[in-house]
Amino acid sequence: MPKPHIPLEDIRAQVEACRKCPLADGRTQTVFGVGNPSARVLIVGEAPGKNEDLQGEPFVGKAGQYLNELLAIAGLAREDVFIANVLKCRPPGNRDPRPEEIELCTPYLREQTRTIDPEFIVTLGNFSTKFILKTEIGITRLHGTLQRAGKFKVFPIFHPAAAIYDGSKREALENDFATLGELLRASDAEKAAAPAEQVDSSATPAQPASVAAEPPADETSAASQPAVEQPHLL
Repeated sequence: MPKPHIPLEDIRAQVEACRKCPLADGRTQTVFGVGNPSARVLIVGEAPGKNEDLQGEPFVGKAGQYLNELLAIAGLAREDVFIANVLKCRPPGNRDPRPEEIELCTPYLREQTRTIDPEFIVTLGNFSTKFILKTEIGITRLHGTLQRAGKFKVFPIFHPAAAIYDGSKREALENDFATLGELLRASDAEKAAAPAEQVDSSATPAQPASVAAEPPADETSAASQPAVEQPHLL
C-alpha cells in the first residue's frame, strides 16, 4: 500500500522542531525550502549558507540572484519551482555536509519530494547529485546529462556559487539551464502528442512516460551520457 503524502506544512513543522544533530545548536533558523508546492521542477542544493540561515530561505544573496537569472534562461521563474537543500541547517563556516548529517536530514527531503511529486529534479552541486542518484560519479562528469532516479528525471548542474568563484563554469551553467528549458519543452510536446498516438495505436498501449526506457532524441545527447548504476528510489 503506498505511503500517504505528508503536507508540506507538516514536514516544515518537523524540520523546525528537529534536533537530531549538532547543527541545530548553531542555527539561527531552519531553511525548509520555498516555492510552488506542486512544482514541475524541484531544485535541490546542498546546505544553507550565512544569508540563508539568517533569512530562513534557500538561495538568497549573490548565488540566489544568479539562480534567478539561470531559471529565466530555462523559461522559469522562482515561483514556478520549489527550491530545497539536502541539509536544512547551516554547517558552521559553510563547510561541506558530513555523511552523518546527510543521513539524519535527508528523510525530510525525501518526504518533500514525495509530496511535491516533480517531473524533474535539478541537483545543484556534488552533494545533492550524489545523494539523489546514489552514485560516486562527480558533478563535473554528470552535469548537463539527463538521468533517472525511480520515476523522476534528474538533471545535474553545477552549483551557481561555483560560477561566482570560478568564472569558467558560468558558460556550462548557462548552457545546462538552456538544455533544461529544451527538456521541459520536449516533454510538453511529448505529452501533447500522446493522446493522438493512443488513438492511432489502440492495439498497442503507449508506454508511460515515467518508465520510458530512453528520452526523446532531442533531450540531450544520450549516447554521451555517463553510465550511472540503477539509482534507488528517493
